[in-house]
Amino acid sequence: MQGAVTVSPSQVPELLLGLATVRPVFLWGAPGIGKSSLVREFADSLGLECVSLIGTQLAPEDLIGIPQITPEGRSRFCPPESIARDEPYCLFLDELNAATPDVQKAFYSLILDRRIGSYELPPGSIVIGAGNRSTDGALARPMASALVNRLVHVHLRASATDWLDWAGANGIHPWVVDYLTDRPDHLWSAPPKTEEPFSTPRAWHMLSDSLHSFGPTLDETTLKVLAHGLLTPPHAVAFCGYAKIVRNSYGLDAILKGDARWPHRLEDRDLLYYLADSFRGRLVKELPARKEHASNSLRQTAFRAKTLLVQLAEISVEVAQTVIADGPDGNPVLPAWFLIEAARDLPRLVEARR
Repeated sequence: MQGAVTVSPSQVPELLLGLATVRPVFLWGAPGIGKSSLVREFADSLGLECVSLIGTQLAPEDLIGIPQITPEGRSRFCPPESIARDEPYCLFLDELNAATPDVQKAFYSLILDRRIGSYELPPGSIVIGAGNRSTDGALARPMASALVNRLVHVHLRASATDWLDWAGANGIHPWVVDYLTDRPDHLWSAPPKTEEPFSTPRAWHMLSDSLHSFGPTLDETTLKVLAHGLLTPPHAVAFCGYAKIVRNSYGLDAILKGDARWPHRLEDRDLLYYLADSFRGRLVKELPARKEHASNSLRQTAFRAKTLLVQLAEISVEVAQTVIADGPDGNPVLPAWFLIEAARDLPRLVEARR
C-alpha cells in the first residue's frame, strides 16, 4: 500500500455513494480513527440496515452455514439468518484482512458474486470491508491478489478538523474539544510497538465519556488514571496539565506578561510540561523564519522568550530542552536565528539573574 492517496472522514460518504453502490469497497486505516462509525452512518444515510461481521470472530461455517437435506435428497447449505435477508442491506465485513485464510475464502463469494450457496444478496445491497494496515502494529494477514483486485481500496486518515466538527454536534466534553482545538496534532498518534495506550479519535471519545461520567467532582488522581489509560503518554501529561489550567485559571499568557511564573512544584510537573509545549507552539506560530522579517514587537517577544527559557531551565533543564528541541524529522522547529541567539545569550542571561 505504498504511496496510497488518503482521504479524510468528511470525503468518505461521497466516495462510498459513488463506489459502494456499484462495487465492493475496502476501507484501510489505523485503529481507532472511525472506520466502523463511518460505514454505519453511511448505511443509515441510505436507509439500509448495517449488518456487521467481524472477521476475527468467525469460522468458515459461520458464513457458509450448515448443510440440510432437501426433500429431493440433496444437500443444501443454509446461510445464517443475519446474512440471509429479504430486504437490501449494508454488509459490513470488519477486520476482513485480519481473518484467517479459510474465513477470507468464505467471504469470496459474498464479495465477488454477492451470494452464499444458493442465497443471493437482495438487489440494492452494498458490501463494504475494512481493516488495519500491517504497518499499524495491528493483526493483519495478506489478502489474496484475486480478492485485492476485486475491491476498490480507500485509505482513510485521521482529520482533526472533521473530528472537531463532529464533536461539536455530539456532546463531546468541552475539555476535550478545547484541548484538541489547541493541539489538533494530538488527535492521533501512530500505534506504539509496545502494549501501551495511544491517542486516537476513539480514545478521545472514550475519555470524553469518562469525564462526563465522573462529572465536576473528578479529582486530579482519577483524571491522571483516565488520561494515561487512554492516550499516548506525552498527550496524557499535556491534557492533565491543560485540565489543571482550566481549573486554576493559570495560563501561558499570564507567564508571558510577567503576571505569573512557571509552576515549580513537583506535583505540577504535568502542568509545566503542558505550558512549555504551549510556549513552544506559540513561538513557532509567532516568530518569522528570518529575523529581518521580525517587527520590533516580535523582537521583544524573542527577548522575553529567552528570559523565560532561563527561568524554565532553573526549574527543569529537561523541560526547557523540549522547547528548543528538533522536530521528529531531526530538523529545527524554531527559527534558526532565534536558536542561535538563544545559545549566545542564555549564559549572559543566567549570569544576570545571579
